[in-house]
Amino acid sequence: MLAIVCPGQGSQTPGFLSPWLELPGVEARLAYLSEAAGIDLVTHGTVSDAETIKDTAVAQPLIVAAGLIAADALLDAPLDTLPAVVAGHSVGEITAAALTGTLNDDDAMAFVRERATTMAAAAAVTPTGMAAVVGGDPDEVLAAIAAAGLDPANMNSKGQTVAAGTLDQIAALLANPPAKARVIPLQVAGAFHTHHMAPAVAALEALAPSLTVHQPSVPLLSNYDGAVVRSGEAALESLIAQVSRPVRWDKCMDTMGAMGVTRLIELTPAGTLTGLAKRGMNGVVTVAVKTPDDLETAKELLAEPATGEEGHQ
Repeated sequence: MLAIVCPGQGSQTPGFLSPWLELPGVEARLAYLSEAAGIDLVTHGTVSDAETIKDTAVAQPLIVAAGLIAADALLDAPLDTLPAVVAGHSVGEITAAALTGTLNDDDAMAFVRERATTMAAAAAVTPTGMAAVVGGDPDEVLAAIAAAGLDPANMNSKGQTVAAGTLDQIAALLANPPAKARVIPLQVAGAFHTHHMAPAVAALEALAPSLTVHQPSVPLLSNYDGAVVRSGEAALESLIAQVSRPVRWDKCMDTMGAMGVTRLIELTPAGTLTGLAKRGMNGVVTVAVKTPDDLETAKELLAEPATGEEGHQ
């Protein structure tokens, strides 16, 4: 089985959309998505600096739009013709919902616009941030995170947990890291997936009745527990709730493994989730679609049935 995965905030880099604008139709598509998002995605994806695109209100719509652009270029046939599962990390779950038809593009961009602006507003109340803890004993890592007053906001794999809280709490963790672990501050502007984001949850709950949801066209995984969501309504509930509760990407990878995923393609801005898959999903073949130059390799992987899939006797 094939997995298509969509990255979250922090994966963006200055100018990362520039090579995509060389493809026919991409600039017009981005202009359309820009109108839906209420920001200039072309400018932010090409010339805006690192500090500008770190802003939550910019980063989140930019990442979702980038994933949609890459998917358009990658998929020559409807997604439901493939033996595939789709998942997204944090804001990438919105991209995943759009790819599976759970939300149309307009509603996906409306959702991410509201999510981004309200999360940015929530983050502005108190200086907060996030830091990745890489390595160490998992129990000791969680104990150190708790001792610093932080929350485990993203449990990405057995060897990587992301802590979130106030900047003073992040500093305390940096000063007292778990044994045999590295603590790496992340380029995000808030303590996402914690109680600090409760105002954003309320705003998204208010937005929800204006959105139209559909049954996912292929299995779509929830960040909450890694399970397949069973309806469009459940997918929307997951998208709203994950703003203030931990992302369990480790469980998403466990589910993909149990489903027999042997091939994984990460959409733009790619690299983070393929790295986690290489370490956490034994034997999986991955392609990170960072630029259009990666599309040919990704399409070859897309077209190649794995052992036990259709086409093998």
